[in-house]
Amino acid sequence: MPESEIDLCRRSAIDQLAALASGELSARELLHETRRRHAEANPVINAVVTTDFAAAERAADASDRRRAAGPPARPLEGLPVAVKDLEDTAGMRSTYGSTLHAEHVPQADSLLVARLRAAGAVIYGKTNTPEFGTGSHTYNGVFGTTTNPYDPTRSAGGSSGGAAAALAAGLSSVADGSDMGGSLRNPASFCNVVGFRPSMGRVPNWPVTDAWDTLATNGPMGRTVGDAALLLSAISGGDDRAPLAFPEPLAAAPETAAAPLRIGWSRTLGGLDIEPEVTAVLDGDGLPELQRLGHALTDVEPELAEADAAFRVLRGLNYARSFGHLLAEHRDALSPELTANVEFGERLTIADYFEAREQRTRVYRRMLELFSRIDVLAAPVTAVLPFDARTTWPREINGIAQPDYLEWMRASWRITVTGFAAISVPCGFSDTGLPVGLQLIAPPRHEDRLLAVAAAFERARPVWRETPRVLAAASSTHTSNMEVV
Repeated sequence: MPESEIDLCRRSAIDQLAALASGELSARELLHETRRRHAEANPVINAVVTTDFAAAERAADASDRRRAAGPPARPLEGLPVAVKDLEDTAGMRSTYGSTLHAEHVPQADSLLVARLRAAGAVIYGKTNTPEFGTGSHTYNGVFGTTTNPYDPTRSAGGSSGGAAAALAAGLSSVADGSDMGGSLRNPASFCNVVGFRPSMGRVPNWPVTDAWDTLATNGPMGRTVGDAALLLSAISGGDDRAPLAFPEPLAAAPETAAAPLRIGWSRTLGGLDIEPEVTAVLDGDGLPELQRLGHALTDVEPELAEADAAFRVLRGLNYARSFGHLLAEHRDALSPELTANVEFGERLTIADYFEAREQRTRVYRRMLELFSRIDVLAAPVTAVLPFDARTTWPREINGIAQPDYLEWMRASWRITVTGFAAISVPCGFSDTGLPVGLQLIAPPRHEDRLLAVAAAFERARPVWRETPRVLAAASSTHTSNMEVV
């Protein structure tokens, strides 16, 4: 399907900007269409959970006046955007997915939101997230469950599940996400969009309690690689409050990849259980497309077993530090996942912490050795297809029991431990019509390489253009009778 045949709300953000620049479209008109789409699709998927269209209309009108006045347009000028509900938005409810903050209205923007506004984004709402971003299935006690636009009985992933579902359904031109254990990449794979975990320090974050954290980072999401690169250019760059931040933002346009690159093809990311349906899409659509693009592919399996213990310890300590006081005071109000993370962290010792740091260092060294022979690692993003949204996590993979909600996410969080940059790009669909993403991985500070490879892959396989079922049903019946899980 050519992009010109895609409905306005699902066109790439770059195409929407071109329409705004040419005068074919105004920011107010684009916001109006987004509001109409929100009314049509959001009751089914529950992706955008708080809105303020009145404030957004004022921002859109100001954007139109600014564009008409003649100064160069800002990078996101006039694009309607919904922000993840972990980010503070001044004057707009920000709950963090927690009943303890159900009516919280911040007085100031987070750094990321301030940068979105400065770049010209028209912020109209917040996207759903699990409680404090805990988990790769988006549900909470405040707003309920976000479901998948390609099958509203299935999970949209998480913790940026609201963002991914909003992008797929055309409820946001671009979207921010955050990623500790795969929260950008997992929902991108589930919802047929792009999610990019950049190098630590590429996207600074504020406010934070630990300015030296090297597990969690914010990052861009988009319907296309170019859209994600555009957003990354707007939210990256130094800030004095972020000591690990790289000083300069990345360019908005991905460079052209020089073929052939040496690409390592990993089916199990070091021995993980991966559903055959996921492998079938990656082997059947992803691998041959990279070969047709001229890249030299070699089967590899990285040594990542030590990443498992390291991640659990470092994450557990993070949760104990951040949420231990909440567990002591509000145990009954917290999710089982959050409670389990905190309790695990509180049992850890200083010896566990230092062992985890040493394990992480060994994992990083082995990855560097692997990358002396390859330029990019290609692997699954997730071990499973989007699962039943009424469950909290997949209880087994290929008959192997998953002891907790973290275990099934290892295809994403093993890469978190390495510190490498990683992008999920749409690859194809299972026989049952469920999206599957391809994870492309490169060493820190090599985002340009990943964006170039991913953009070329996307041009060859533009599966992001496939209309989600929730929109196809709405357009054919003019009203939806789908059940919200």
